[in-house]
Amino acid sequence: MGRLLIVSNRLPVTVHRKRGQLHFEPSAGGLATGLSSFYRSYNALWIGWPGVDRKDSVATKDEVKEKLLKDNCYPVFLSQKEVDEYYGKFCSTTIWPLFHYFPQYASYSQSSWHAYESANRTFCDAIVEVWEQGDTIWVHDFHLMLLPQMLRERLPDPTIGFFLHIPFPSIELFRLLPWRTEIVNGLLGSDLIGFHTWEYAGHFLASVRFLLGYDSWMGKIVAGDRISRVDAFPMGIDYERFAGTAIKPEVEKEVDKLDRSFKDRRVVLSVDRLDYTKGILRRLQAFGQFLEKNPQYRQNLTFVLVVVPSRTMVARYALLKRQIDEMVGAINGKHGAIGWTPIWYMYRSVPFPSLVALYRRADVALITPVRDGMNLVAKEYLASRIDGRGVLILSETAGAAKELGEALTINVNNDDDIVNALKHALEMPEGEQAERLRIMQRRLRRYNVQRWAEDFIETLMATSRLQEDMGVKTLGTQTRRKLVKCYQQAHRRLLFLDYDGTLVSFVSRPEKAVPPQEVLDLLSTLASEPGNEIVLTSGRDKETLDNWFGHLPVSKIAEHGVWLRPRGTEQWEMIGPLTAEWKDEVRPILELYADRTPGSFVEEKDFSLVWQYRRSDSRLGELRARELVLHLEGLTTNLDLQVLEGNKVVEVKNSGVNKGRAALRWLAAEEHDFILAIGDDWTDEDTFKGLPDSAWTIRVGLTSTAAKYNISSHNKVLALLHELQAPED
Repeated sequence: MGRLLIVSNRLPVTVHRKRGQLHFEPSAGGLATGLSSFYRSYNALWIGWPGVDRKDSVATKDEVKEKLLKDNCYPVFLSQKEVDEYYGKFCSTTIWPLFHYFPQYASYSQSSWHAYESANRTFCDAIVEVWEQGDTIWVHDFHLMLLPQMLRERLPDPTIGFFLHIPFPSIELFRLLPWRTEIVNGLLGSDLIGFHTWEYAGHFLASVRFLLGYDSWMGKIVAGDRISRVDAFPMGIDYERFAGTAIKPEVEKEVDKLDRSFKDRRVVLSVDRLDYTKGILRRLQAFGQFLEKNPQYRQNLTFVLVVVPSRTMVARYALLKRQIDEMVGAINGKHGAIGWTPIWYMYRSVPFPSLVALYRRADVALITPVRDGMNLVAKEYLASRIDGRGVLILSETAGAAKELGEALTINVNNDDDIVNALKHALEMPEGEQAERLRIMQRRLRRYNVQRWAEDFIETLMATSRLQEDMGVKTLGTQTRRKLVKCYQQAHRRLLFLDYDGTLVSFVSRPEKAVPPQEVLDLLSTLASEPGNEIVLTSGRDKETLDNWFGHLPVSKIAEHGVWLRPRGTEQWEMIGPLTAEWKDEVRPILELYADRTPGSFVEEKDFSLVWQYRRSDSRLGELRARELVLHLEGLTTNLDLQVLEGNKVVEVKNSGVNKGRAALRWLAAEEHDFILAIGDDWTDEDTFKGLPDSAWTIRVGLTSTAAKYNISSHNKVLALLHELQAPED
């Protein structure tokens, strides 16, 4: 593995100009803090915006680049106008509110979208400048969701990972975004797309299905000739940094100061960035209700509210700040007494030792965001509790709640829930506190930020190797040339060609898949060539195949092997003695599932029944398909039937009937010096398995198969068949 290129909106170092001099300071923020120790342990280069204007002098930018490179950082220069449009507008007023379930706050500006595209392109240019073969690219967060696909188009076979540090919304919200398809396509340029929770990953997979029609299996999406993997990686913290700092002498002194200030009072602590997603106003309101309902805690409890300034120039944040100020003042005025202020309100950043001291002194951490991708504050509090005491109250809509099940989880919109959780936390026995803490701390120590990053990189490398393995089976240029040459040099050729999904794409209704003239002309040309035997293999009924292809000199297999009609014959032949008496027993079951699944229907053939759900919601269809197969298992065993799942279909038919068995008819008839079989689903696997080793077998789609090669789409199949007709070099 070459270098690791970490790409984010901001570098871990921010450059400021003060009194004409450049100053380099550590950046604030969870990503910069969380990854700073990790990236220094790797052969890594961090790429991002340092805070310097693109319009600064060449000398200034050269100086910045030179100093940053010494710290393994590489700058992307943006103008202040670009930052205002790309970050200040699109990221902050479109993506942020929508992805955090505040669609009423989202604005949709075409100019800010163009700025977002432009900024992503600028990042792409910078990465292309420094990328070397073998480098791994790890892109971070919602500022750069178009970047993976841009890089895919510019670099030769790069390895790209992407991690989203905020929630990914449900499709009902995501579909509100005018540029939703562009965002999804941008992310699918990644080999691996990571989220904090599987819930977010599931929302993304649903959006991919809805917008692009790509299905997924075990988190893998086949998009064209590539596979993108989607998985959950709950971000950890530098656990030892917090636990180690908590026992340092300077922190002990800070804790002693806090003890003198609070005296014997219990302490509830909240630490948040100023943002409407954090639920600060609701939390304050619930705390006021707690004091009213539990007067015994008056003058015996202090709520420490730390709010870190953020986006202070944005009107909505300025309004939020004013509302917080007013509510804190109202609660303190109503419940306060001489010598006791219910809420200690700090509107500022807190130095790290002081923050750890607050974590240590707080009896309860009250973390109640309305929506949060992860929330590392909750984990920081737990890591700092070296005394085995302390209770975490956590909103169930924070990503961290998925892995911190021992915390007291609350519904942030239910004031009584918060009030009751506070009372429970303050009255929890120390033994129970210690047990809950022990379990969560052990988990956080084991899956820290280093392990999180390594887990992501290892999964990315495994996905990249999967891409390589698939590439070996993909029908590449050299292999295709060899196939074409073998075809052109052969004298007796046998071609088994599936229809739906192989020669044409799938459609919502079977009757709409009428062969286009291009396919008819292609089949006619191939079938007319001396020495060629073309066998169309299909799941369709024999009448349809006759209507569509009866005028062509081709052989046909209908209903996945039930019926055969060799070229030049007048009648269809049936394989073996088959019965259709079982249909009356099975049909009502399939019709029941069709009634329960809008968009699905039952298709009846001579000796099979098919339940199709191509027009249904894919999630519901897949669920119903599993249920239907289980429902049919016991019944079909007694009736000597088989149940097969295909591409959006469940088919019931007589046992022992398949395309592979039907193909034996042509294999036994005469010798061939070239055999080719192309198909797209499970019904074609029997054909692939039944052909001799010398045969060329190709599966449409990047999936596991008995075929020797994969090809990405039906368009590539048509291109290959056209190429067979080209004159030999």
